[in-house]
Amino acid sequence: MGSDKCYHTSYDPRITFINTMDHHHHHPEHGVLKSPYLIPTAIVVGGIIIALAVYISIPKGPTPGVGDASLMRGIDSTDHVFGNPAAKVIIVEYSDFDCPYCKTFSETMHQIIANEGADGDVAWVFREFPLIEIHPNALSHARAAECVARTSGTDAFWRFETVLYAHQPVDPSTYGALAKEAGVTGDAFAKCYADAAGPSSTVETHILRDRQNALDMGAQGTPYSILLVANKDPVVINGGYSYEEMRLVVSQALGK
Repeated sequence: MGSDKCYHTSYDPRITFINTMDHHHHHPEHGVLKSPYLIPTAIVVGGIIIALAVYISIPKGPTPGVGDASLMRGIDSTDHVFGNPAAKVIIVEYSDFDCPYCKTFSETMHQIIANEGADGDVAWVFREFPLIEIHPNALSHARAAECVARTSGTDAFWRFETVLYAHQPVDPSTYGALAKEAGVTGDAFAKCYADAAGPSSTVETHILRDRQNALDMGAQGTPYSILLVANKDPVVINGGYSYEEMRLVVSQALGK
């Protein structure tokens, strides 16, 4: 858990690990692999690594991830909330519409709200974290989503969120058609989007505020989420957890 995410800079620990292994790898023609004990040792080490991988993959509930969750700004009327706003457990997600791990995590969270949140105990908050360093259209997608919310409401935002992920990667020229697919009608969306770019835009200000909040907490990529439970310290959920992992997280948070 925690490795399934898109990184907001060129740094990716998975690539760093691979490059490190390549740097230290010695080839037989270099005259290094001469000992007959090296191959059996490699097999043993490989077995240990596999065993550790299996152990690590077992859901264990939330563990502190990278960052300082206490720096998360409070939930307010500008947020997009799916589920009961007064829920006992709230997951605040910072997401990028071009990140494939965010798409998978979105599917996970829709299941969580439909099942674990059926009684109003769980809510999901979506915040924008466009990874502009690696996804050139991410900011445009965020503008489109925020314009849907402003012109057609919260329910339309969540429908549009689903549509954007379903068509990932999205061509910005298709926003109008995708908005209609999400049930958005009229010209208000197109006008909002036309005025959404630039420092004077309240839409862009909102997006960049969400993004900066994620960076201030120490987020290195998406999805990056904060688990909020009443009377408990907030916990970072770093990366795209599976449904089973999130179900366990939520169950433990609810004391089940």
